[in-house]
Amino acid sequence: MSFGSRARAAMAAYGPACVGIDPHAELLAEWELPDSVEGLDRFASICVEAFAGHVAFVKPQSAFFERFGAQGVVILERTIQDLRHTGTLVVLDVKRGDIGSTAAAYADAYLDEDAPMAADAITVSPFLGFGSLQPFFDVAERNDAGVFVLALTSNKEGPEVQHALNGDTTVAGGMLSQLAALNAGQSPMGSFGAVVGATIGDVGEDLAINGPLLVPGFGAQGGTVNDIRRLFSSVIDNVIPSTSRGVLAEGPDVSALRDSVARVNSELVGS
Repeated sequence: MSFGSRARAAMAAYGPACVGIDPHAELLAEWELPDSVEGLDRFASICVEAFAGHVAFVKPQSAFFERFGAQGVVILERTIQDLRHTGTLVVLDVKRGDIGSTAAAYADAYLDEDAPMAADAITVSPFLGFGSLQPFFDVAERNDAGVFVLALTSNKEGPEVQHALNGDTTVAGGMLSQLAALNAGQSPMGSFGAVVGATIGDVGEDLAINGPLLVPGFGAQGGTVNDIRRLFSSVIDNVIPSTSRGVLAEGPDVSALRDSVARVNSELVGS
């Protein structure tokens, strides 16, 4: 099954929410875990127990594992392997972007099914030009994986690039239209998505790309169910709201973590 098909099935089974797995120092402290490899290992194991087979998507943030060096990467690799093929899809947040053979190497590292760190999908940055992402799309297609392209992020610095005009079209609008072209004719939806923040406001861009929309900034970062309803009304079935702090604040208790994400999904489905 393509990533788009698997994503649609997972959303139908569990609800649309994506849980960010972000083991930053403050969160480890809240869970009374040391800011060390041992603490990271325990944190990751709890997240696997809580979310594998219980939510549609998880989004490990690679940087929070990489900061512990090689041992942290080993834990990330194992975490991905433990989560995959449980019914929960892994969107690895790596925001890679490069050109030529380097882009192809990144794509092989994260999207080739035989790679040790193979995920169901990854995030990529298009700002070396949309065409530079072609190796990611090629490897993803061969392996039934997905790619989420940064388009309209919610950080305050984003608009200086994303809202800039390229002729009559904004940079973000150009990215969205090219994603729509890649996903054209795919059913139930394409496998190439966009990252669009929940707090961007009404920017007037066409979000109908026939692909998944990964929407960070939901929950503790300020985005609400009403924001999602307002901003994404015409494409709501393709929206994957991502929340981290709001759910992970309930840890390290596994039942509390599951209950928290169940409440989030209930709110979203009710929207």
